Amino acid sequence: MSLAAAQTARPSTDPSAFAGEQFASALLAWFDRNGRKHLPWQQQITPYRVWISEIMLQQTQVATVIPYYERFMQRFPDVRALAAADDDEVLHLWTGLGYYARARNLLRAARLIVAEHGGEFPDDIEAVQALPGIGRSTAGAILAISKAQRHPILDGNVKRVLTRCFGIQGFPGETAIERKLWALADACTPAQRVAHYTQAIMDLGATVCVRSRPLCVVCPMHEPCIARRDGMQAILPTPKPRKARPERTAYAAILRRPDGAVLLERRPPTGLWGGLWTFPQFDAHEDALAWMEQRTGEASLPTQALPPYSHSFTHFDLTLQPILLHAAREQFAIAEGERYCWYDAKQPAKIGLAKPAVDLIRGLADHVA
Repeated sequence: MSLAAAQTARPSTDPSAFAGEQFASALLAWFDRNGRKHLPWQQQITPYRVWISEIMLQQTQVATVIPYYERFMQRFPDVRALAAADDDEVLHLWTGLGYYARARNLLRAARLIVAEHGGEFPDDIEAVQALPGIGRSTAGAILAISKAQRHPILDGNVKRVLTRCFGIQGFPGETAIERKLWALADACTPAQRVAHYTQAIMDLGATVCVRSRPLCVVCPMHEPCIARRDGMQAILPTPKPRKARPERTAYAAILRRPDGAVLLERRPPTGLWGGLWTFPQFDAHEDALAWMEQRTGEASLPTQALPPYSHSFTHFDLTLQPILLHAAREQFAIAEGERYCWYDAKQPAKIGLAKPAVDLIRGLADHVA
C-alpha cells in the first residue's frame, strides 16, 4: 500500500496523517524561530560549499567540523583548486577528522567535475549521485540547499526524527524499513522553501530529537509524535541487531632516529587508512622484528614494547602493539619516496597521518630511552 493510501485508510487521529504539509509547516515555523542560520557553510551558499560541508558532517558533529571546514575552504575555495591539489595535502587537512575515505572521494569527485562537467557542479541528481562518495541523501541535500530543488533526504538525523514521529519500528538499515522512511521523507518534503526545510529537519535531529534524552517538550512534533506519546524515545530508531565484534591484533614497528624523526609508511590507496601515513604494521611480532633488522642491518635489536593502542573500526576492534627501536645511527639504508618518509614532529611535513600515528607520535616523548 502506498503512503497516501495508508494515510487515507487510517483514522485522522493517527499521527501518520500528519505527514505532508502539516509536518513541513510545523517544522518550518520552528526553524524560523530556532534553526541554525549562521554556520560557515550557510554563508555565500554554492553547491561546492554545501557539498564539502555535507561530506564533512557525515558521522561528525558540527562543532568538530567548523574549524576543519574553514581551513579547507581557505585552502581550496573552489572545485578547481581542490581538483589540482596533491593527495597528501588534502589528507593532511583532513587529519583528525576521521573516515578518510571521505577525503579521498572528495578529491576524486573534484577531478571528475573538472574533467567531465567543465568545473561546474552538476545540477542533475543522477549526475551528482554518480560522483564518488555521494549517495541519494547527500545528493538531495546538496541540490535542495544550494539549488532549491525538491529532493527528500534521509541521513541519520532525519531517520531519527521520522522513526520517532511516525512510530516506525525495525532497523532503518533494513530494505523494507528504509523504503518506508524514504516514502515518509518524500511525503513530508514541501515544494516551497525546500532549502530551509532540508536544513530544518537536519537541525531538529541534531539539536532537539537527539539520540539520548531528546528535548520533546520544545519539539514542534511534540503533539503528533508516536514515540513521545508512547514513551518509545529510547528504543526508536530500532538499533542494529548486535553481533559479536571481531578483535584483531597487529604490531607497529617504530624506528626512531637520534634526532627524533620516525619512519612512516604510506598505506595502500584503498583499505584501512587508505593513502595515509602510519607506522609499518605486521600481523606477527617476529615479522615486525625481522623488518626492523632488515632495515637497520642490526641483529639482537634493543626494542622497547610500548603500551597497547586500541582503535575501533566500523566492523572490528584493532589492538596495536607498538615496538620502539631507538637507532644508534643517524641514517638507515631505507629508500624514501612514495612508500617511506622520515617524519619529524618538530618540523612536521604536510602529509595525512592515520590517527594511530598521530597519537603514538604524541606519546613517544614519554618513552625516550
